[in-house]
Amino acid sequence: MATPILVTGAAGRVGAVGRTVTQLLLKQGKAVRAMVRNEDERAQALRGMGAEIVVGDLLDLDSMHKAIAGCETMYFGMSVSADYLAATVNAAAVAKHHGVKAFINMSQMTVAQMSISESTPSPQHKLHWLAEKALNWSGLPIVHVRPTAFLEGFFLLFTADSVRESNQIRLPFGDGKTSPVGAEDVARVVATLLANPQAHIGKTYHLTGPQSENMHFYAEEYSKALGRTITYQSIPVEPWRDGLLERGLPAHLVNHLATMADLHCAGRYDRMSDDVMTLTGQVPLSVQHFVRKNAATFTPSAKKV
Repeated sequence: MATPILVTGAAGRVGAVGRTVTQLLLKQGKAVRAMVRNEDERAQALRGMGAEIVVGDLLDLDSMHKAIAGCETMYFGMSVSADYLAATVNAAAVAKHHGVKAFINMSQMTVAQMSISESTPSPQHKLHWLAEKALNWSGLPIVHVRPTAFLEGFFLLFTADSVRESNQIRLPFGDGKTSPVGAEDVARVVATLLANPQAHIGKTYHLTGPQSENMHFYAEEYSKALGRTITYQSIPVEPWRDGLLERGLPAHLVNHLATMADLHCAGRYDRMSDDVMTLTGQVPLSVQHFVRKNAATFTPSAKKV
């Protein structure tokens, strides 16, 4: 029997990295152990594809033993959470115990601009920075993957309503440039690293889209993709932040998103890298192609879910 590759967060919804990584590895004929939070229809779908399913919690020691034992290669990824650092260290401790030979860690690009004396107002950024330090100190064979902002976030989740209802992108990004990346491109990179990790141990990869431009440029890309005029309207951060809280989003997540918005305004997301192309041999998804793929979500006839 082939040694399975562990993929955490495998039951994520559409656009989730873990689920796409699982699918890509299974298509390559790899044995995959998919860790999920709950036994539900998403877990059953992964099982139907051929994945071994392990139900557990990243914060639970027994869960991580059950997930990691017998795996030599693993992917660690977790959504924005105040428990992120504890989960990372818990997974690392168990991975060290079981002699994992490659630990692919999902981080984020802002960490590249942080140091022992330079952080951001986002608690999540600080947790990612500390998690990378802890993993490096662990002595585990680590590969860090640092994507920039995801297309599925600000460019879909937080723009669909305004584009659909008023042909406007309303975001608190000012005139700052940004280079968003698609989750499918990030997943292709992670799957590539998991399939043949040894040449990448100790390295850090930064993942961006194919261009870095301001939101007025991207509004034109939306227009081309949708066949109607879309404009960009920069809005203040605080009312936008308050709106997210009113929608019931956790304060930890909202504080992180508001910091990302502030950093966009300050030009801190004006970053470019060829790592997606170098590692996968494919040009990363552009904003125009992403919007075209999700055109139904941006059309006036689309119903809000």
